[in-house]
Amino acid sequence: MHPDPIFSIFGQDVYLYGLCFALGLVGCFAFLMFTMWYKKFNDASSNAIILIGIFGTGFGVFSAMLFQAVYDFIANPDSGFKFGGMTFIGGLIGGVISFVGVWNLYMFVIRPRTKIKWLNAEMNAGLTDALPFIPIAITIAHAFGRFGCFWAGCCYGKATDAWYGLPCAGHLSGNYIPTQLFEMLFLLALGGVMALLYFKFKFNYNFALYAIAYGIWRFIIEFVRADYRGEFIGTVLSPSQIWSIVMVLVGIGYIFVQKYIFVRFMKHPEKTIPQEKSTEEPQENA
Repeated sequence: MHPDPIFSIFGQDVYLYGLCFALGLVGCFAFLMFTMWYKKFNDASSNAIILIGIFGTGFGVFSAMLFQAVYDFIANPDSGFKFGGMTFIGGLIGGVISFVGVWNLYMFVIRPRTKIKWLNAEMNAGLTDALPFIPIAITIAHAFGRFGCFWAGCCYGKATDAWYGLPCAGHLSGNYIPTQLFEMLFLLALGGVMALLYFKFKFNYNFALYAIAYGIWRFIIEFVRADYRGEFIGTVLSPSQIWSIVMVLVGIGYIFVQKYIFVRFMKHPEKTIPQEKSTEEPQENA
């Protein structure tokens, strides 16, 4: 654990948490770009997903801070409403909603009306083609983020004398359940399973698998978390447990949406056979 700055650059302290967070984002977008190349998304499709994804990521960070600020205010109104920490599920909700919102704004409002070529270029794939592999990218970023949480000493578990206990709770002494590392390993395993299902078996329900699996995992691991996470009004469950239930329900609903609606809009660019120009010389008329 190393909650203190590792170095400074231009007068700004750099922490291992921030470094892990940055590496997670790089890994996330690198995976997206590779997969879109592998699945033969054209430039217009890839650029739209990446650019809107960057916006969604930025808004997701803001949303993560906003959700935590709301939890803190509910727990202690006298302290006032202020930004401080972040919560992943709040960031996930804000990121997904903003991405989908901007995507639909782009597809149904901007593209039909603009005359700018790079904004209305023909796309051979859409969001429905990307949804099966976007959750894999999310697990990459999230796993790196949880590794960063371990070094920062946040998101730790309860005190323990078990063999797996580690000094991973901020500046507190003693050993605690390293829930950060457990979640990192879970996310890497989940991402690996989803990647195998997608690339080997053409599985299109990874968004549902991710929502259900992570929702169940997060609900359970919250019982051994010991860090301060804020409160919801009138519930013994933590805010993350409430949202975990919502994630599971959304994942179940997504199965039916994918099966009966989204499948109709998938373009499958990897199945498109490019037309090759004929190399034969034109015959002259006799």
